[in-house]
Amino acid sequence: MSIKNTSPVRRRRRAPEEARREAVASARVLLLEGGPTAVTLAAVAQDIGVTHTNLIHHFGSAAGLQSALMGSMVEDLTRALDRAVARLRTDEGAPMELVNAVFDAFDAGGAGKLAAWIVMSGDLSHLDPVRAAVRGLVEAIQEKLGDIDPADAPQVRDAVLFIALSAFGDALIGPPLRGMLDQDADAGRRVVAGLLAQSLPRAAKG
Repeated sequence: MSIKNTSPVRRRRRAPEEARREAVASARVLLLEGGPTAVTLAAVAQDIGVTHTNLIHHFGSAAGLQSALMGSMVEDLTRALDRAVARLRTDEGAPMELVNAVFDAFDAGGAGKLAAWIVMSGDLSHLDPVRAAVRGLVEAIQEKLGDIDPADAPQVRDAVLFIALSAFGDALIGPPLRGMLDQDADAGRRVVAGLLAQSLPRAAKG
């Protein structure tokens, strides 16, 4: 059994931007380990060794800190999706590579949990920066398929929706659900890739 450290936290001076970065990084860890309710000014202040008043100065309120955390994690998700696009434009392993790229994007840095948190908060405006990245993903998949019949274009959008929803669910509940079903870590990815191979236009099947 672990013993909680109750000794006073040594505080040190930081530049404002450094303090904000450390606070957001601490809030991210708290979110991933304890969920949204764990992201409080008091918990972050204790973790990084600043006063509660200092954090209020930087963020205004707990809501301000959570908003900054959402912004930081959305930037990470956008970069992860951009990397997925780059992978799709250089790798040949469709459709498995396509699935891996999107699953990795939602898994990186707790992006799946972040998306769930944003949706439950009711303020979907935080997801606006992801829009361009998702559109870029659609374009990359279309490029990977090569020349396809215009009538098949909706299938590409359907594929992105299917993969993204599956990746989101896997990021949230994949490990315990796979454990219940005695499945390995890549089981969900294989299922999605197999279904895509049957449904995407022929050029995608490689």
